[in-house]
Amino acid sequence: MIPCFIDQLFPQVGIRMVEIFERLGHEVEYPMDQTCCGQPPFNSGFQDEARQVAVRVLEIFKSAEVVVVPSGSCAAMVKVFYPELFQESPQEEAAKELAAKTWEFSQFLVEKLEVTDVGASFPGKVTFHDGCHGLRELGVKGAPRALLEKVRDLELVEMGEAETCCGFGGTFAVKFPQISTAMAQVKSNSAEESGAEYIVSNDASCLMQIQGYLDRQPKNEIRCFHLAEVLAKNLDKTE
Repeated sequence: MIPCFIDQLFPQVGIRMVEIFERLGHEVEYPMDQTCCGQPPFNSGFQDEARQVAVRVLEIFKSAEVVVVPSGSCAAMVKVFYPELFQESPQEEAAKELAAKTWEFSQFLVEKLEVTDVGASFPGKVTFHDGCHGLRELGVKGAPRALLEKVRDLELVEMGEAETCCGFGGTFAVKFPQISTAMAQVKSNSAEESGAEYIVSNDASCLMQIQGYLDRQPKNEIRCFHLAEVLAKNLDKTE
């Protein structure tokens, strides 16, 4: 499942995820008719509208063996909030079935496939940003770090505000831009203090928020990458 942000703004993230799974010997299917998971209206309190979108997702992915999402945010929507959204509805069982076979990208690699070393190489000092939905709803914490620790030439350093929200929060950044910017500043300053050259996360939307703030600061040299982009580096050169 490819989230809207990745499809529209960061397609390379989805491509890199496919490359990783295919190198590991898995067959990847991408339903071309998939659309939004319904999270924006759900988070804004419009549950009826969210169901209208989400019911299409149930249908599209009902025959999938497993659904992997390169986003803690959208994975949490399907895995945690779909059963709530469709509770006591005709789609309740379908929602539970889809939730049970849906995985966030890093958790699927580490906990389901039991893979931590994908043969990647990425020279540089990296710090990891814990996206709110992945961390708080799915418990994603150790999996991405276990993967990064196996990347050759990569030095993983922790920033003090690793678990602090970046300030994006979807419509939150639009409704409360001043607060959102202040939160991005706290996150970015913490990353800079860690000495990291790169910020890595499981959510492209968080990285868009952080990179957007950093790009407006003088002399900034920190770059943001999705975990899949780092894990796909130099795959063809490393055994």
